Amino acid sequence: MADDPYEILGVPRGATDDQIRRAYLKLVKELHPDVNPSKTAEERFKKVTAAHDIVGDPDRRRQFDAGEIDASGEPRRPAYRPQGAGARSRGGGPIFEDFGDVFSDLFSGMGRGGGGRAGFSTKGRDVRYTLDVDFLEAVQGAKKRVTLPDNGVLDLAVPEGVSDGQILRLRGRGEPGVAGGESGDALVEIRVRPHRDFRREGDDILIEVPITIDEAVLGGKVEVPTASGRVQLTIPKGTSSGQVLRLKGKGIRNAATGATGDELVTVRIVLPDTIDDSLSYFLTEWRQKHKYDPRK
Repeated sequence: MADDPYEILGVPRGATDDQIRRAYLKLVKELHPDVNPSKTAEERFKKVTAAHDIVGDPDRRRQFDAGEIDASGEPRRPAYRPQGAGARSRGGGPIFEDFGDVFSDLFSGMGRGGGGRAGFSTKGRDVRYTLDVDFLEAVQGAKKRVTLPDNGVLDLAVPEGVSDGQILRLRGRGEPGVAGGESGDALVEIRVRPHRDFRREGDDILIEVPITIDEAVLGGKVEVPTASGRVQLTIPKGTSSGQVLRLKGKGIRNAATGATGDELVTVRIVLPDTIDDSLSYFLTEWRQKHKYDPRK
């Protein structure tokens, strides 16, 4: 059907949770109003979000696949047929031969200690938000506040080491349930802003640092930035441009393993703006006695 959530997300019914999540994130990045402000994209964005509300939640996906809820998340009411094919009364109307089964199914859960309409309760819809964070906030963790459409606020803790596109689930912070059902969840997608100097690769932080020609030849110590502050990096004697030096444990902490990555520093030799006569003379003399070809 046109509103089938699997068709809207472009995944088969047997898709894994990870396939559904990746398909959803791809569509969100393509259709998000901040990226694609067209009316058509906005309508598709709403449909994609509603579809993921159904099949992106394991419980609601099971209910939809079992026919317990429809594509909008509303409970399906059972359709009852007369028992016995073609059974009709003398007046031509259908005959319900077993009222007990019909009413026991229809009112299951009523009058059983704790609440009359438990059989019809439905979990509330999940709500989705995006949250932009700085690179260092993603590395170190941060307290952030999301402004809701109704001008309410949602405070959340961005965990240390969160990655771009990761979704944080806040249990029970979505829309209220129907007829006593539990509330839905708030799903917050993290978008990490690029940093001027740092790049992320897995749990490692990558940075490029310029060094002088004398630091490359003679070695020395230079100050370099890390996510936790500036530190001294030792430049070995004879360092070539493009060489990668490692600062152990200065990367990103992996919440799942507890391990911390490294900072990988690529050095780049930068010549002075002006090559004076003394440097030219020295290198001319040196080249005559120590000629070599690094391209061989």
